[in-house]
Amino acid sequence: MSTLTELRSTAPWLVHVSTDIVVFGIWQDQLQVLLRRHPPRAGRDAPWALPGGYVGPVEHLDRSAEHTLAQQTGINDVYIEQLYTFGRPDRHPASRVITVAYFALIPPQRVKDISIRPTPEVRWYPIECLPVLYLDHNEIIGLARQRLIAKLNYSTIAFQLLATEFTLSELQRVYETIMNEKADKRNFRKRILALECVEDTGKKFRHGCHRPAALYRQKSPGVVQYIK
Repeated sequence: MSTLTELRSTAPWLVHVSTDIVVFGIWQDQLQVLLRRHPPRAGRDAPWALPGGYVGPVEHLDRSAEHTLAQQTGINDVYIEQLYTFGRPDRHPASRVITVAYFALIPPQRVKDISIRPTPEVRWYPIECLPVLYLDHNEIIGLARQRLIAKLNYSTIAFQLLATEFTLSELQRVYETIMNEKADKRNFRKRILALECVEDTGKKFRHGCHRPAALYRQKSPGVVQYIK
């Protein structure tokens, strides 16, 4: 990837293209966003920002997003989807920069790994308690959240935020956390089982003194299915 200064010095008339990635995970029953500390600007503290960077002259957009995410956060091999293009002429103070935004979904163990070993450069923030963000990144996060909520109604995207094996209660909590509202347990389970996208593993999971719950898994792991 090239820096903005390098791009401007070689071709100052060009519109510059970047990718920014909204990384969602669920931790402590809250929808969290992974942020990185943006390099400081003179005279002010460094704000937090989404993982992101400029796209090289021969670099594919998707590959740029995946490479940037891995380079800046250490995260790779996760679900990632293109979201929207943000191109307001004044969105960047230094030059005309169009960013192609993505969102990524992280399973719980990888969320936990970052949460228990945070660094000064990268950390999770609850979506309801975000710090001051760089440029229009708050707007990008808001749109990503809307897209995620909408896709709950017509896809199995919520499974990307779960471990390989899960209980139906854990799946329901993912939906409730994203939607920020309670779901009727009986109706939720009936709907999920009717989709025929999960299968019983034959194993049980016990939490505290509660009755053991059946463990399920996706029939097509890693695949987001669309509901007709």
